[in-house]
Amino acid sequence: MCNTFRTFALAAALALAGQSAALAADPWPTRTITVVVPVGAGSSSDLMTRIVMEQVSKQLGQPIVIENRPGGGGTVGAASVVRAPADGYTLLSYGALAGAAALNPNLPYDTLADLTPVTALGQQPLVMVVSANKDYKTAADLVAAAKAKPGEMNYASAGNGSASHFGGARFLVSTGLQAQHIPYKGAADSMADVAAGRTDFSIQPIAVVLPLVRDGKLKALATMAQARSSALPDVPTAREAGLPADAVYPFYAGLFVSSKTPAEIVTKLHAEVDKALKDPGVKARLANIAADPMPMSMSAFSAFFRDDVASNIATVKAANIRPQ
Repeated sequence: MCNTFRTFALAAALALAGQSAALAADPWPTRTITVVVPVGAGSSSDLMTRIVMEQVSKQLGQPIVIENRPGGGGTVGAASVVRAPADGYTLLSYGALAGAAALNPNLPYDTLADLTPVTALGQQPLVMVVSANKDYKTAADLVAAAKAKPGEMNYASAGNGSASHFGGARFLVSTGLQAQHIPYKGAADSMADVAAGRTDFSIQPIAVVLPLVRDGKLKALATMAQARSSALPDVPTAREAGLPADAVYPFYAGLFVSSKTPAEIVTKLHAEVDKALKDPGVKARLANIAADPMPMSMSAFSAFFRDDVASNIATVKAANIRPQ
C-alpha cells in the first residue's frame, strides 16, 4: 500500500510539473520585440532592418520596435543585447559587428561566444563619394591628391568599427595611401560634412549616399563592388576605376541574438526572416535602397560571420588601426 501511494504521488507530481512547464512555455512571441540597431537612424543597417522586420512583424502578429543605440563603434548597442534576458525579445541587427570585434580587443562581451548569428538581412555595395563641389572627377583624381598630400586628407565614417570605417581602411591599405579617419555618431552626420566639403571623402553603403548623389550634393567616384549597381549604372566599379581588387569591402546587415536564447526561438526567428526575404514587397523595397536579400542557413551564416571577423582582424593589422 505504501509503495502504491508513493508511486501515485510521484506520478501526480510529474504530471503537475509537466502542466506547469507547458503553461510557462508560451509560444514565442507573445509581446513586443525590440531590435537594437547600434548606429544612427538612416544608416544602411537601420534601413535594411526596418524593411525586413516590418514584414516579420506582420507574419508574427506582434509589434517590432527598432531602437537605435549608437556609440562605441556599435559596442554599446551590442552589449545591451548581450545583457538583456535571452528570451528572444531583444535582438541585434548590425552591419559591422565583425569590424567592431576586430577593432576592439577589450569588448564588454565575447562576440563569437555571447552572440548567436541568426541570418543575414541584406547586402549592399559601398560607394566612394566626395562633395559635388570638389574638383575630383574620378577615383584616380582622389588617389593622386592623396598621394600628393600624404596623411593630410581625411575620410568620414559612421563611427569606429562601422562598414564605412573599414571600407575606408581597406581602400587605404590596398592603395598604400594615408588619410586621417574622422568617425561620426551616425551616417547622416558624416554625410552632411562630406557634402559640405568639411571632410574629403567617404566610402559608405549605397543606401546612405544615393539620395545625396541624386540631389547633386555628392559625387560618386566608384562602386566598391565586383559589378556596377543598377541604382548608379554610370558609376564604375573599383576595378574599372583603376583601384586594386583588395579595395572592395563587402557590406551586409546581420541579425543576432544572445547565445543563451533557446534554440527553438532562434530557429523560428530564422524561418520568419527567411520567409520575409522571399516576400515580393520586401524585395522591391530593398531594391529601392540598392540592397539585395541575403538568405542563408544558420550554419552558413555562422561560418560566414566567423570568416568576416577573421578578415577584419587582418585589415586592422594591415592598416595599423589602433584598437579602441
